Amino acid sequence: MIKKLITKITCNAVIALLIGWSMSLTALEVGDKAPNFRLEASDGKTYQLSDLTAKQAVVIAWYPFAFTSGCTIECKSLAENGHLLKRLDVAYFMASVDPVEKNREFAEEYKADFPLLSDPSKQTARDYEVLSLGMYAKRHTFYIGKDGTILFIDRDVRPAQSAQDMAAKLEELGVPARIPS
Repeated sequence: MIKKLITKITCNAVIALLIGWSMSLTALEVGDKAPNFRLEASDGKTYQLSDLTAKQAVVIAWYPFAFTSGCTIECKSLAENGHLLKRLDVAYFMASVDPVEKNREFAEEYKADFPLLSDPSKQTARDYEVLSLGMYAKRHTFYIGKDGTILFIDRDVRPAQSAQDMAAKLEELGVPARIPS
């Protein structure tokens, strides 16, 4: 009985590894067209990537769940150091699969002066290949150019340094300073 169970578990693990490996062969990479989306945000607006990239570069910082430790640290970094990003010609967002109401509460609690996108259907998270275990988004940050292509994917985000790292990467990618209106 135990031998059959171990064999079954081993077979399932091998299948899962093969599926994961085959999916990684088609993973989003730098130079790929970023998947378009239309998502509601914590500020009550709905954002569509194709509308945003027609005007400026875009950064989407995916995070697992509102009100969890690392996500709170990252939100605080962006809220407290947003001036580093606001001087650049970029629209920046945090995004999760949380409902918009939860993201709205999260944004208010931590004084986020930038929109938090909500993807409760998890479709956009799937499109960006950040959905983990079918439940939450991996902490990955996507940098998208004005032409809609992916300029960089940060898969090793440091939540406490998020704003500083984003600003430095945007400058490295050649995103210009915002022209005062």
